[in-house]
Amino acid sequence: MKTHLNFSTSDLDRSVAFYRALLGAAPQKHYGDYALFIMDDPGLELALGVDPAAAAGGGAHFGIVVNDAQAVEAAVKRLQSAGLPSEVRGEETCCYAVQTKVWTNDPDGRRWEVYTVHEDVRVDEQAETSCCC
Repeated sequence: MKTHLNFSTSDLDRSVAFYRALLGAAPQKHYGDYALFIMDDPGLELALGVDPAAAAGGGAHFGIVVNDAQAVEAAVKRLQSAGLPSEVRGEETCCYAVQTKVWTNDPDGRRWEVYTVHEDVRVDEQAETSCCC
């Protein structure tokens, strides 16, 4: 089973470069107005189509869950190597769990996180911490 996402983008080349860095993979199809990433890990089909008026929806974000902090660090290195801005959060409590993550935005403003969960947090403990999502 895979998740399929289809995003409009105002700049296909910039978006392909972004998702190549985020996912650590090249698109299987890449034309002047369309690109398609097909991945088994994570199980994802990501289609990108050109729309000059593309804009990300407010408040939404997307995430990729990885197995450990080393996989988050690998994502950080890919993003940095591609010159993409990122915000690293180490072992912070968010969404009722202790997580290590990196945040970044695609060229059209979609917010992405790559993260791992270290442990769950009790409901009464969450109120004492800041939520970063």
